Amino acid sequence: MQAWQVHQNGEPAEAMRLCEVDRPTPGDGQVLLAVRAAAVNFPDALLCRGQYQVRPPLPFTPGVEICGETEDGRRVIANPVLPHGGFAEYTVADAAALLPAPDALDDAEAAALHIGYQTGWFGLHRRARLEAGETLLVHAAAGGVGSAAVQLGKAAGATVIGVVGGADKAAVARDLGCDVVVDRRAEDVIAAVKEATGGRGADVIYDPVGGDAYAQSAKVVAFEGRIVVVGFASGTVPSPALNHALVKNYAILGLHWGLYNTKDPKLVRHCHDQLTELAERGAIKPLVSERVPLGEAAAAVQRVADGVTTGRIAVVPAHRNGAAA
Repeated sequence: MQAWQVHQNGEPAEAMRLCEVDRPTPGDGQVLLAVRAAAVNFPDALLCRGQYQVRPPLPFTPGVEICGETEDGRRVIANPVLPHGGFAEYTVADAAALLPAPDALDDAEAAALHIGYQTGWFGLHRRARLEAGETLLVHAAAGGVGSAAVQLGKAAGATVIGVVGGADKAAVARDLGCDVVVDRRAEDVIAAVKEATGGRGADVIYDPVGGDAYAQSAKVVAFEGRIVVVGFASGTVPSPALNHALVKNYAILGLHWGLYNTKDPKLVRHCHDQLTELAERGAIKPLVSERVPLGEAAAAVQRVADGVTTGRIAVVPAHRNGAAA
């Protein structure tokens, strides 16, 4: 089969090489999956660079989120077991962690449903306890993680403010349903959010960026507001001033979604059921901005690493036997 492999850490466009390799052999409790679509995530770039919290042995195949097909024909969503990632024609996954792909979504959309939307659901509902009528601010609102949070916030009845970088991304955020869009390249984020909220600030702030975005969050969070720290796509990990959180009376909440897979896997399945129901009634639909063939996976991961994409890019292998499995 064909699979992208990283033999030496570096930037995705340089580190990833398309190779002809043997199909992976499932271990105990694992299943072989034909990859129908693989969503590109920022962690894929971190894996290539050797900067992710998990460092698989070299060589490895990146790709942490797929829609695949089992050998008995079931269409499923899975997180591949590294070093056999999803940017390949076949991969392996833990059988117990397979989730049924919603019928309402095509393969690329289903591949993009899992990590970003699970992270958004846990962040907004489990950690921040977002309520209808509250104001939600989402940083990087046009990106893969941010776009999921925007849709989930609207589905929960929140007023959503999206912060983006550039006019093109602002248009995407509006199409996603943001009530207010702030272009950080053209506007003062703090002033714009305060104006939009009548000076009150945002009740919940969803931050996958860190760096300057977090500094802005601390200045626009409302009384009894909650800042959900999801990641650090900016590359800068902020150091919060805890005295500021005390004086202004807000909460800083960390979210490591992956922990739920081991700490409370039943809750992950419950979340998937909730997401499936939302997808079936059209309340959420993953924004897949591009569908590219397997041969363009490295370039796609590099674009995500460079922060120039919107929504998710999906890699769609063309299986050489003419079918997905």
